[in-house]
Amino acid sequence: MSLIAVMAVMTLFAIALLAVAPTVQQGVQRERELEAIRRGEEVAEAIRQYVLFYQGRLPNSMEDLLEGLPQGTKKRQILRRSAAVDPLSADGKWRLIEPPSQAFLNFGRRVQIYNNGLLPANPQPSQFFDRYAISLVNIINTKSDEDMKEDSEEEFEVKTDKTPFIGVASQSRSRSVIAYYGVENHSKWVFTPLFRGAGTSGGSSTNPGKERQRQEEERQNRRETNRLKIIKMPI
Repeated sequence: MSLIAVMAVMTLFAIALLAVAPTVQQGVQRERELEAIRRGEEVAEAIRQYVLFYQGRLPNSMEDLLEGLPQGTKKRQILRRSAAVDPLSADGKWRLIEPPSQAFLNFGRRVQIYNNGLLPANPQPSQFFDRYAISLVNIINTKSDEDMKEDSEEEFEVKTDKTPFIGVASQSRSRSVIAYYGVENHSKWVFTPLFRGAGTSGGSSTNPGKERQRQEEERQNRRETNRLKIIKMPI
């Protein structure tokens, strides 16, 4: 094979690599986002257990969740240490989302829009969780889809410790490959135990057609969640 032929083959090979590179990069980002969702959902479940155990009290730091809950003379672990690390943030720290924060309020509205005007109910017993969703009443049915797409510095508040929180979010502000509740921005994904029930919260629409559609979406979400659970998570 002549030198010219070899160079031609190498050129074609380089072009092929350049064509494949974006797909590979997107695949890597997708896996990181899936891992962020898995860890975020685990944090949300740990918050739920903490709030139930302390009858409405919120954790003030990730360490509160990592320490576990009293069980006799020992402590029951509710959160793996790996889940306390955000794989999308440069320093690995989750943003702690307070109940009255703009990030929390906007996420609640986005969930309602995603569910066709229905805001899913909170975990039971709901009296421990409903108090943190009351502030949503002022924006329910007022902010439009376009309002929710706008970026706001007020929404991106970074607190990583010593803050009573009802959820966590990433410090990454990058656009995502995966849509979480229809949201395609890492910083706007709020992982919280709220809005997970089969019923609806106060102030939501009660249209039967929309309710059936919402239930079908929930079934699809549960199937996707079960699929994710079979993917082995790092310890």
